[in-house]
Amino acid sequence: MRNLKVIIKKFNKVKILVVGDLILDEYIRGSVERISPEAPVPVLWAKSRAFVPGGTANVANNISSLGGKVTLLGVTGDDTNSKILLNELKKRKIGSQGIFVEKNRHTTVKTRILAGHQQVVRVDWEHTHALPKEINTKILRYIEKNIGSFDAVIIEDYGKGVINVALLKELISLARARKKIITVDPKEENFRYYRAVTSITPNRKELENAIRNLKIQDTENRFKINTDKLFTDKDVDLAAREILEYLNLDSILVTLGEQGMKLLEKNGRLTHIPTQAQEVFDVSGAGDTVISSFTLALCAGASKLEAAHIANFAAGLVVGKLGTAVTHPKELLERIK
Repeated sequence: MRNLKVIIKKFNKVKILVVGDLILDEYIRGSVERISPEAPVPVLWAKSRAFVPGGTANVANNISSLGGKVTLLGVTGDDTNSKILLNELKKRKIGSQGIFVEKNRHTTVKTRILAGHQQVVRVDWEHTHALPKEINTKILRYIEKNIGSFDAVIIEDYGKGVINVALLKELISLARARKKIITVDPKEENFRYYRAVTSITPNRKELENAIRNLKIQDTENRFKINTDKLFTDKDVDLAAREILEYLNLDSILVTLGEQGMKLLEKNGRLTHIPTQAQEVFDVSGAGDTVISSFTLALCAGASKLEAAHIANFAAGLVVGKLGTAVTHPKELLERIK
């Protein structure tokens, strides 16, 4: 525990580049007292409206709130929501030098309408088409020019189009050449392109879907796991081991909800870490907190196991809060005490 505290106090010396799909989270809160006469739906008496960085921007927000220095690399549309997002990033001291504008794209917005603590409906505005070649080129040029300034790269794949095969190959190659830590919050269909990164942080469902996809694509019969049945805990362990070996990872950190998380390291050590959540109020954004705190800890000199413990404590704090939440060094240190 003493080591964990020393590591957290070094977070303010870390610089991280976060690459991926930017989202603006909007929260409209109010109360419901009647049903609409126009349709059988509740009428929300709106009382407040707030905007919070979401998606990849929430990862950056977690890093900044924990004391790290962070820059975002991604794409927005040429619209009002882009300006709102950039303003929210500025408030939180998140670097936006790597954000590019695509005129034919919406800035992704997820609007959550809540009556008290109950979410009534979510409205999404988004485009998921592939990036134009010229935007991809601008992103790669930014990486080539600036990769040396960062201690680590986090790749956040939300499936909105920013993370693509050409970008992944070049980004991972550049980061590895500079011996940077590379962590990935993965999308199942892109697993095979995460080869030789430092660590990936899938949840259980993502891991199960990924091993099924990889086994279908595999022509060399490298995967021995039986994917034609429901996964047991032992199957999760085997899937993690086969993916770690196939992708040549240093580690894989699987998040398991109320069961905590499992860390599998390259040396074969498998560690189950029970959850530190005291109460679960809202799990949205917990995966962002995990990869943020895990990567910060690795950059601050933590072992993979120490970093996983810190990530577990951080996730336990944010799931006890409403909405897309973050935690802070003081709060994290208090929980570890």
